Parts: sequence; C-alpha cells; structure tokens
Amino acid sequence: MTTIERRGLSAISTPGGRMLIVAADQRNSMKAVMSDAPGEVSTAELAAAKADLVRYLANNAPAILLDPEVALPAVVDDGVLVRGTSLVVGMDASGYETVDGLRYTRLVPGMTARRVRELGGDAAKMLWYLRPDRQDAGSRVAAEMRELIEACTAEGVLLIVELLTYRLKDETEQAYAAAFPTLVADGARLAVACGAKVLKLQYPGSAEGCAAVTAAADGVPWAVLSAGVDHETFLAQVATAMAHGAGGAMAGRALWKDSLSVSPDLRRDYLTKRALPRLHELAAVVDG
Repeated sequence: MTTIERRGLSAISTPGGRMLIVAADQRNSMKAVMSDAPGEVSTAELAAAKADLVRYLANNAPAILLDPEVALPAVVDDGVLVRGTSLVVGMDASGYETVDGLRYTRLVPGMTARRVRELGGDAAKMLWYLRPDRQDAGSRVAAEMRELIEACTAEGVLLIVELLTYRLKDETEQAYAAAFPTLVADGARLAVACGAKVLKLQYPGSAEGCAAVTAAADGVPWAVLSAGVDHETFLAQVATAMAHGAGGAMAGRALWKDSLSVSPDLRRDYLTKRALPRLHELAAVVDG
C-alpha cells in the first residue's frame, strides 16, 4: 500500500483505525425500499433521498459510499457532505451481464480513477462477482481487477475491491451453501493475488469462516458487508468477524432499509430515530 493509499484507508476509518462506511451507492434496491412501486420513484426523488441519507446519517460516520450516477457530484457541490466525512466513490454500474453462466459487472460509463478524484473522492469501490472455483488468475475477472487496481494506484486512489459470490444456475442451494465459506475465502485470496489493497466481503458464515478469510487475505484489511440482513444480525456478524481478523464494516440496508421514504419529513424522522442509533451501535461493535 502506498503512502497516499494509507491516507485513504485512514480517511475511511474510525479513530481506532477500523473501517466504518455507510454504503449508499445502491440505485434500484434503494428505490425498492422507498416505495412498493419502485418504478414510480424518480431519479430526482432518489437523489433527494440520498442527500438526506448523507445529511442525517452518514455525516455521523467516518465515510459514505455513493454513486456517480445519482448522488454525485450534487451532495458535494451542494455542501451536504460535511468536511469530517470522507467520500468513497462507487465505480460499478447497476446490474451485471451473464456470459457462460458467470456474472460480470461493468464500470459506470466514463468512470475512471481520475474521475474519482474529480468528484472529490477519498477512495473508490468496484464490485466484481466472483466464482473462484471457476475463475482463476488467468480469467477475465482477474484481468479486470488487475487493470483497475493498477490504474487507481497510479492515480493515487485507494480502491476497495468488493466481491460477491453467487449460486450458479445448475447448482443446488445445498451445494452452494456448503461451498459458500470456501468461495468467500478463495475469492479474497484471488483478489489479493491481483493486487487488492482493501476488500469488502460477504460474511462467510461463522467464526471459522472469518478466520479462513483473514488467512486468505494475508494481511490485506477486509470489511464485512451487510447484504441486507437485519441490524441485530449484522451486529452479531460484525462482532464475530472483528474478533477473527476483520478490519471493519460497510453497512447499507442493515442501517437504512426501513428509514427511507418519498416523503422528506418521514425520511428525516426515520433516519434520525431509527438509522442513526443503529450507526452508533455498529460503531461501538467495530471499535470493540
């Protein structure tokens, strides 16, 4: 990790040196929790909701993860994001394509490491779907990782590598569940081999799974993502992960999924009375 990347890691961490990021780069899934008919939520309404999420919740956290399609650059240009909260810019576009049964994400059009800087980012995040039992260091996804990691390093941008494993079309739920912890750990190992400096990973299911991920990461800090589980479940997962080598948490829907509304007044009430106390509880777990 370069000196400037270390500064980026410090910027997204608590005073105790643990990563704590409010994830709000979702687009379609955020619309879905704002309305029973997400198609009726306009881009302007979504942008307003993201601004309020920053205003009433994320400004109390070390960092916020936002997208460059809806939220940025407005929350910076309009002065919504306070000086003490760092900005992580999400580089991945919504959705994925499937090729030969494997999922592939893509960059938001025009998104580069330089653009992260232009948007005021202290760090960047890119999501890759990964099946390390089908994809190795010579695969397309590994090449994509290496290329973007190298580009971000050259630009002086810390890149958080987010990995999501998934069930294949011809795979039973039981087989996938059995393989899941190993897939998370092997995915971390592959990303580190590709040069990843920070990882954002699914909870691997147990204390043993977390220890295996930590070993696979080989000194690279990793944060556990919330994956939409309820708040109490996520707190327990984070506590277990932190006790077995994780370096922090990146929480989205576990914090705010029941606190967004099309109504600005309801959003303010829900975010301050529901989501903010959860953030404080999560911070206490992260810092131990």
